[in-house]
Amino acid sequence: MHLNPYGEYAVLLAASLANDFPRDRNGIFERTRDFGMTMSFSQSPNDHSLVRNVIDDWLEVVDAPDHSTRAVLLNAQMANVGAYPRLTEHDDEGWHLHYRDDSQSLSHVLRAVISVGTALHLTTRGMNRISRCAAGQAPGDPCTAVVVDVTRNGRQQYCSVRCNNRAAVRRHRARTA
Repeated sequence: MHLNPYGEYAVLLAASLANDFPRDRNGIFERTRDFGMTMSFSQSPNDHSLVRNVIDDWLEVVDAPDHSTRAVLLNAQMANVGAYPRLTEHDDEGWHLHYRDDSQSLSHVLRAVISVGTALHLTTRGMNRISRCAAGQAPGDPCTAVVVDVTRNGRQQYCSVRCNNRAAVRRHRARTA
């Protein structure tokens, strides 16, 4: 039984697109497949730029200065998609909910899935569970990757072990200097 199919995978897909945006529409489509989306999308000449807009809007939510602003921005994104939940059955997955129409464009579906998924992720795990890599806050560190915290303890701050280790080395050197 899938109680929240739009939470974790949708926000991880958004972070993946934000951290490494594909060069073309096919790359976006393949990334949706990598994160478990099985539907096909009608092709539009503006798909790549429209999906880039979806991700840029989502990054405003990630970079919001506080929880209230984050909620306002996310609510506006969900209102703009105008999708409503519907029961569907396809690909031998059994009955489940979709928060989109089947005939909508790639960018519209991604906006709906990502905004609802982000809202579910934040409300079930905590409003602080998306951020930028903490390594990027250190002077001279250019890391701006998005971190989606899916840990049990809710303390993930770094996008990778590499960034975590570099930050630990900086802290150690600062203490011993």
